[in-house]
Amino acid sequence: MLAGRVTQSLGFSAVLLCTVMLVQGCWTSGQNAVVVYSALDREFSEPIFDAFTSETGIEVRAAYDVESNKTVGFVHRIMAEATRPRCDVFWNNEIIHTLRLEKKGLVETYLSPRANDFPEMFRSASGAWYGFAARARVLIVNTKLVSPSEYPTSVLDLVAPKWNGRAGIAKPLFGTAASHAACLFSVWDEERAKLFFQAVRRNAKVKSGNKQVAKAVSSGELAFGLTDTDDAIIELEQGHPVAIVYPDQKEQQMGTLFIPNTVSIIKGGPHLDEARQLVDYLLSSEVETALAKGRSAQIPLHFQVDIKLRVESPKTAKAMPIDFSAAADHWDLAREFLEELFLNVN
Repeated sequence: MLAGRVTQSLGFSAVLLCTVMLVQGCWTSGQNAVVVYSALDREFSEPIFDAFTSETGIEVRAAYDVESNKTVGFVHRIMAEATRPRCDVFWNNEIIHTLRLEKKGLVETYLSPRANDFPEMFRSASGAWYGFAARARVLIVNTKLVSPSEYPTSVLDLVAPKWNGRAGIAKPLFGTAASHAACLFSVWDEERAKLFFQAVRRNAKVKSGNKQVAKAVSSGELAFGLTDTDDAIIELEQGHPVAIVYPDQKEQQMGTLFIPNTVSIIKGGPHLDEARQLVDYLLSSEVETALAKGRSAQIPLHFQVDIKLRVESPKTAKAMPIDFSAAADHWDLAREFLEELFLNVN
């Protein structure tokens, strides 16, 4: 039943209503409830919340972010509410900004009994956050415009002159695009990272989000683009002429970046016990299985989930080795530089 619910969706007007209610402070009281800020698309996260409520009787009062402002909007809100938290649980669709909240002391530590079901690199040793249900940063290619022998194979192809005006990226200031940028600033030296993004700005078209990149490729507006597996697989399974390429798989290359969803409990939130129950629920094998089987084809990290996947995982593709904490430390430097390049791009 849970896997079937992951395909349900409601309209934007309901999202706006929930956000207004939250800003007005209507969600800070009441027992047997938990307030969640969810950066994962509503159509994927809401069915999980509904199933949690059905199982536990705990009402989930959720607010959802918009595609063009993924993660950052909620992070700013959590920081602004630090003296009077309204959110209990932050379900982030990436990791870097979760780590920023941890470094600012805005998350509770909670050692979930399910912590050991996940690899060490995808969870905090202190219990400040947990990573689950990953996505890969991939290249989506239009198969009518590009022959297999010409497929791009690296993120560096975004700056290749042959693809000038034909490649695309999401504005690297929000969500997984921002996380990817922070990781590159961490893995490369500052000068190399800046030169790369300057070249990207000259060579590629910039879209408001990863979904928009994937759609631009499937429609033929772009030959290829950098996006996430969830957005790419939706275009592929809808029958559009696209292929998914996992970049940088050769021996001397850095590998494909896998970015987990993360869940954390906000310090001082009004429903601590309920928040802990929700964290345990999200870290269950059933939730990871449901997210893997749903439209977004998210990649399970839970050791006990052994199902056939529609996308590659760190077990089947060369993964980029990354210290996410170090990447988070590079975000302020990266953000200042990237805002100058990309903030005013339409």
